[in-house]
Amino acid sequence: MKAAYIEKFGGPEVLQYGDLPDPVAGPGEVVVDVHAATVNAADWKFRAGEYARHSNVKFPQIPGRDFSGVVSAVGDGADLKVGDAVFGVLGAGKEGTYCEKIAIPAALVAKKPDGLSHINAAALALTGLTAINSVEDTLKLQRGETILIQGGAGGVAGFAIQFAKYLGARVITTCSAANVDYVRGLGADQVIDYNAQNFTRVVSGCDAVFDTVGGDVAKQSFAVLKPGGRAAFIASGAEAPKPDRSDVTALRPPVPRSRKAMERIAEVFMAGGVKPPEVKLYKLAQAADAHRLSQSRHFRGKLVFQVR
Repeated sequence: MKAAYIEKFGGPEVLQYGDLPDPVAGPGEVVVDVHAATVNAADWKFRAGEYARHSNVKFPQIPGRDFSGVVSAVGDGADLKVGDAVFGVLGAGKEGTYCEKIAIPAALVAKKPDGLSHINAAALALTGLTAINSVEDTLKLQRGETILIQGGAGGVAGFAIQFAKYLGARVITTCSAANVDYVRGLGADQVIDYNAQNFTRVVSGCDAVFDTVGGDVAKQSFAVLKPGGRAAFIASGAEAPKPDRSDVTALRPPVPRSRKAMERIAEVFMAGGVKPPEVKLYKLAQAADAHRLSQSRHFRGKLVFQVR
């Protein structure tokens, strides 16, 4: 099969394109012919060798965590059939979707709704999984509450804005001036241009914060919470930053993988609760270019490989 892969950790230039062996379905697994896979920030962090758990990996390694495609082989005990259109996210800590075929436990994938293209299904997979787990399962956002979502133009945050509105919350978000109209179109009630305004001076009394930016933005986010408020962080490493006040809670969403989680994404999409993000398409052979853009963070929506 064709794949984008690395033989060593490093910058975007270490990504290669070529042939690797086809996977085989083990017990409970299916082989999926990948139609689309996406670029997530975790992919270039993996490529750069930033995850300690990968210190002893054997090369070559294929980056990538989410995908959409069609089942082409079924292992013993798997409850899907050849020809099923599916989408999903690889198991926690696993990489390997920048390629034409993957083997994955059937229990981690869900059937793709007919009204959702492979490109858009892949674009909603890990972003949707992360946003729903953060907003609904971790923050437990309720109808009528106010949430600040940091970095609203990104893939996860863009899904989170729509999903929070779907749940009945009031949504405030931050972005650059170029993306103000984009995030308003996603449903944000209040938009702060982070280059023009300090969010801590114009926002207060929030029930919840969902931070997708990290760094100083994450640490400053506690300031806008009301007493008893809670904040969830996905860009500050494996643990949430420690609050500088005792009357709020800091949370790190676990983002567990499951078929049920994928089905929740499909359910929200089919109900009209979210629309697919803006997408920029690449071929697998252009993986280095896709990583350069992703690493710059100067884009909106999702970068997607159209594999077939």
